[in-house]
Amino acid sequence: MEEPQTTDGAVKIKIRAFGLNKMESYKRKGIMGPVTAPTVLGIEAAGEVVEDKSGRFKIGQKVVTMMGGLGMTRQGSYAEYVVSPADNVLAINSNISYEELAAIPESFGTAAVVLDKVLKVVTGETLLVKGGTSAAGAAAILYAKLKGVKVIATTRNANKSFRLKELGADYIIIDNGNVSQEVRKIIPEGVHYALDIVGGEGILDTVAAVRAFGEVTVIGLLSGAPVISNLNLMTQLGQSVKLSFSLSGLLGSKVYPLTETPLNFIADQIVSGKMPSLRTATFTFDQIAEAHKLMDSNKTNGKIVVTA
Repeated sequence: MEEPQTTDGAVKIKIRAFGLNKMESYKRKGIMGPVTAPTVLGIEAAGEVVEDKSGRFKIGQKVVTMMGGLGMTRQGSYAEYVVSPADNVLAINSNISYEELAAIPESFGTAAVVLDKVLKVVTGETLLVKGGTSAAGAAAILYAKLKGVKVIATTRNANKSFRLKELGADYIIIDNGNVSQEVRKIIPEGVHYALDIVGGEGILDTVAAVRAFGEVTVIGLLSGAPVISNLNLMTQLGQSVKLSFSLSGLLGSKVYPLTETPLNFIADQIVSGKMPSLRTATFTFDQIAEAHKLMDSNKTNGKIVVTA
C-alpha cells in the first residue's frame, strides 16, 4: 500500500508501536458491518512526527494518536505510517518506551472519559469495575486507584483473580450473574458508581449494585450489545440510578481535547514504577495474526501491543 499523503491540518506519523482493540476484531469479523473494500485496521498508535501540516508539532516529536476516524473512515494504524487530524494527536514528553506508550492511549483515554468526565469520581468514593481484566477494565482500575478511589473489580474467570490483585483492586468478585448481591455484602448501601465493560442484559445486575443517586456507565460489549428488553424505569432504575453509554470517540473532540487527558501523567507514572504496566503481551508486526488470536481468546488480562 502507498504511503498516505498528509492533508491540511493533519499530521503524518511514523508508527513505532500500536495497541490492539476489540473494535478491530469486530471489524475484521464483520460484526460492525460488511467490509467491502481494502481496509487498514487500527484506532491508536505511538510514533514520531515526520510531517505536520497543522503547525502544532515538531518533526521527530514523540506522539500518540487515537480515534479521529482511524481504521474506520481513514487508514488505520496497522501500517508503517498513519495520517491523523491534529486534534487526534498528542505530544508525549515522557521518556517512556514506544511499546509501553502504545498500551496507553485508547485504554487510559477511555478510562479518563468515564472517570473524569462522566462519573467524575473523587478520592474516597467507591467504584465497581465489571470486566476488570479487559484492557479497558484494567486501565480503569489503575486510574481509579491513582485517584484514591476504592475499587471492587469483577472477573468471570476465577483463575484471573491474581491479575485484579496486581492491578490494585480492593475487592474481587467472581461474576456468576449475581454481582449486585456480592457487592452489597461488602458495601450494604451499594457503590457510588459502576463501570460496565461486559454489556449484555447483565447491566441490570450492575445497576442493582449501585446506591441511590449513583450512576452506571457502560463502555464494553464483551457479552454483546447492552440491549435491555422490557426495561422498566420505575422498578429497575427506581433508586434514581443514572445509566449511560460512554463513547471513546469523544477523545480528541471539542468536548474533550487530548490536551486535557491524563495520558502524559499516566506515562510518567509507569516510567517511575508508581503504576503497573497495562501491557501484558508484545508481538512484532509479522505476528499480527497471532496477536489477534490471543485477543480473541480473551486470555490477555491487559493490553496487547504490536511493535512496528
